[in-house]
Amino acid sequence: MVFWERGFEAASVNELTTAMGITTPSLYTAFGDKEKLFLEAIERYGKGPGSFGERVLAEEPTAYGAMKRLMEMAAEELTSTCHPLGCMVVMAATNCSVAAEHIQTALAKRRALGEEKLTLRIERGIREGELSADTDAAALAGFYSTVYQGMSMQAKDGAGRDSLLATVNAAMRAWPAAPAEPTAKPAAAKRRKPAG
Repeated sequence: MVFWERGFEAASVNELTTAMGITTPSLYTAFGDKEKLFLEAIERYGKGPGSFGERVLAEEPTAYGAMKRLMEMAAEELTSTCHPLGCMVVMAATNCSVAAEHIQTALAKRRALGEEKLTLRIERGIREGELSADTDAAALAGFYSTVYQGMSMQAKDGAGRDSLLATVNAAMRAWPAAPAEPTAKPAAAKRRKPAG
């Protein structure tokens, strides 16, 4: 939680060892260094509080339903009082020095992977006819990823769940309209056979 609250560089080894209830030598023995501990904390976050996204994308029958539920669950998770506010992957390395650029790069790759999963779900929606064939799946995923990251920052700044849900509702109004149903062709009139 220290990395989540303070970020990578601002979290001191003393804060980390105090929070973990271990000594500094124990931290270095167990993890090697602060960076490795941070990367392990990010992995753990991805399997815990940050794990809902992948599950939602797989469970929902439509891309729209998946995106809406994902964003609504994010509003809940980002404002939960059970842990620091915001998303750890978004917030933990926003202000790193050049020396920690590789940490920012690792987190950027993780965020890009999340966006790629959104793109894949949208592409599935296109294949299944839910979205028009000319929908730019990557751009749409980028839009919702950006909204999510902004929601994380808003939560960190104290925005409540209702405020984030209002953002979700506004963002979902940007979802592309479903393609028009093909016009049904009228059934050909049955020709009567001449009597005879």
